[in-house]
Amino acid sequence: MKQYHTPALLQACIDGLQIDPSGTYVDATFGGGGHSAAILKHLQEGHLFGFDQDDDALKNAPENERFTFVHHNFRFLKHFMRFYNVEQLDGILADLGVSFHHFDTADRGFSFRYDAKLDMRMNQRATLTAEKVINEYAQEELMEIFRTYGELRNARKLAQVIIQARNKERIELTGQLKELIAPLFPRKVENKFLARFFQAIRIEVNQEIQALKSLLIDGTRLLKPGGRFAIITYHSIEDRLVKNYFKSGNLEGHIKKDFYGNPEVPYKVITRNVIVPDQDEIEQNPRSRSAKLRIAEKK
Repeated sequence: MKQYHTPALLQACIDGLQIDPSGTYVDATFGGGGHSAAILKHLQEGHLFGFDQDDDALKNAPENERFTFVHHNFRFLKHFMRFYNVEQLDGILADLGVSFHHFDTADRGFSFRYDAKLDMRMNQRATLTAEKVINEYAQEELMEIFRTYGELRNARKLAQVIIQARNKERIELTGQLKELIAPLFPRKVENKFLARFFQAIRIEVNQEIQALKSLLIDGTRLLKPGGRFAIITYHSIEDRLVKNYFKSGNLEGHIKKDFYGNPEVPYKVITRNVIVPDQDEIEQNPRSRSAKLRIAEKK
């Protein structure tokens, strides 16, 4: 049986959260339940809410009176905490990486290693798919996605090639898309280029940056003083956003000051230096190599 997911930086996350046995916590990205299982071991009278929009993650939910599975995207954190009468949280954990399960399940369309339907939905009930993005977005929209979410320099050319091809026939398969853009990526960095290209489409399909922004804002409002926010990112777009938000308390990253010139920030940054996996962890879990953990404490 394939492992659903191996949690990255597990001990660093648990140490960083400084779990109160009677506290209330949120695992915003439940997935295979690895981080949640570790948090639950530290809870005695406390409670953990695990969020995941993927139907497949439901199978991993433990039967535990201290755990509640929320079958939705973490962008709805505020609404569900209100629903469960939770006014304050002691800690929030989010591992923003795509699980092994998604990459290794060919028919989900997340990986360029397989020829499958262009899907890429984390939430299988959602209507926006990778196929719709590729076939229905305007050229300027595609260019912006590739440039912003994939950080690809030839974003304009990629968009042009896709538009020209889809005018002849609909692009429905990952292999079809990969073959189409093959002349545009250097062979020496083929995998890196394709990873960024597919990443860009996936981020758009799942509205990942918008969801992260909502989590940061709502999480800040819900955390009690002394509560901790721990977020693992896997690419520079997310990491910059988290770093700037923890430093400033706003999405723009601008530190506001009071009348006397003192910084008005909601967090004390715990990880002055970002935490990354050591060599042992990378050898055991190669997909953790790009993980970066940042932790902040609510003032």
